[in-house]
Amino acid sequence: MPHARAALLTAGALLLTACTATDASDATDASDATDASGTPKTAVTLKNCGHTVRVDTPPKRAVSLNQGTTEIMLSLGLADRMAGTATWTDPVLKGLEKANAGVERIADNAPSYERVLEAEPDFVAASFVSTLGKGGVATREQFERLGVPTYVSPSDCAGKDNSGDGDGARRQALGIDAVHGEIRDLAAVFGVRDRGEKLIASLKQRMAKATSGLDASDVTLLYWFANSESPYMAGCCGAPGIITRALGAKNVFDDTHEEWPQINWETVADRDPDVLVIGDLTRKSQTAESAARKIAFLESDPVTRNMDAVRHKRYVLLSGQAMNPTIRTVEGVEKVAAGLREFGLAK
Repeated sequence: MPHARAALLTAGALLLTACTATDASDATDASDATDASGTPKTAVTLKNCGHTVRVDTPPKRAVSLNQGTTEIMLSLGLADRMAGTATWTDPVLKGLEKANAGVERIADNAPSYERVLEAEPDFVAASFVSTLGKGGVATREQFERLGVPTYVSPSDCAGKDNSGDGDGARRQALGIDAVHGEIRDLAAVFGVRDRGEKLIASLKQRMAKATSGLDASDVTLLYWFANSESPYMAGCCGAPGIITRALGAKNVFDDTHEEWPQINWETVADRDPDVLVIGDLTRKSQTAESAARKIAFLESDPVTRNMDAVRHKRYVLLSGQAMNPTIRTVEGVEKVAAGLREFGLAK
């Protein structure tokens, strides 16, 4: 998603050949023996995004700096071990409202380093390299110097170059296994491995059910996250790529490896996708955040209003988190599959 760097307008796309799917997780659990209750008897050590993360005892005051990681923690039943959350694009995932209400939201957007320290964290996690990096909330080293272990979603680092000014570019296509890897890592850190495996099994079952018998090989999709002036559209290989490949469809911008390139509307109209997958966000940091504002723009702008998908109102609305590599990516597969069936486009 256009996250910490979203205000920077980067022009153009890297027009490259489409990439192939791979397991993007580089996190490995080196030691995590547990007792009968699931509590680690020894320290847990992870190789995570180029860092070695050692957690001696399960965290009791964890802070999650992005909604995606927060919802994994809440889904693992860890609300009572969380001291704060931050950076939200959407309402919390259905079913997690009660758990989330018991966790302090220290900021709707990115908090200051000082505000995070006020929560007295013993573990800090984020969904994006830029959140725990230069120009973000703080660097991982800043927390680690204070003895606070940090963790970044492996989906945002393995097979991805985050060195530019935008949202990064992928050398390899992201696989849903990267999300499963994050779940396993966090479950190991908190000593709840069984809960992690149950959550992964549920996500796999939902994915299989959503795509069963579906053939969308003749369907083209476009994913629009935010911004009407210089719109962020999905490239080939992030979370939208997981959705597209699961359905057997084609992303009209699968010739760019940039995560969220900003592409002009003339180019979008020229690609003329069959279906528009639209981010329905509740944050207010960009123009055209909500789906309603996006659709109003599409149906009034002279460049876009004659696109086939606009004329036939073939819109699928997704939360911002469903368009990120999170547990909600599966929700994205479910909703886009349902939309294609409703439109009569899936065989």
